[in-house]
Amino acid sequence: MKRTCWTLSIAALAIVMVMVAGRTKTFGATAVEDKPAMEVKIDNFVFSPNEMTVAAGSTVRWTNRDDIPHNVVSDDKSFKSKVLDTDDAFVYTFTKPGTYTYFCSIHPKMTGKIVVQ
Repeated sequence: MKRTCWTLSIAALAIVMVMVAGRTKTFGATAVEDKPAMEVKIDNFVFSPNEMTVAAGSTVRWTNRDDIPHNVVSDDKSFKSKVLDTDDAFVYTFTKPGTYTYFCSIHPKMTGKIVVQ
């Protein structure tokens, strides 16, 4: 009986460790991921705000709130999202100062700019 309880305790501990490891990975274990992301909303065929200034090392999150799929592609091809359906998000961390212009390649008239200082 003691051996069965011991085996169950080890199994339970292993399950808890897997859950904690998964949680750490999901919620971010790095300093970059722990910083709050600056938000750009995609809605009604517009990136809002259309222009944003952030510090180097900042993370920007684009979230599609439109009923139409969109994506986010930098003019210099330094970042590119997958096609974002409604409520999907794309996150990118800007490490170098500069001006980053971007657009939706599905709807090229949709443009935006991130200025990194």
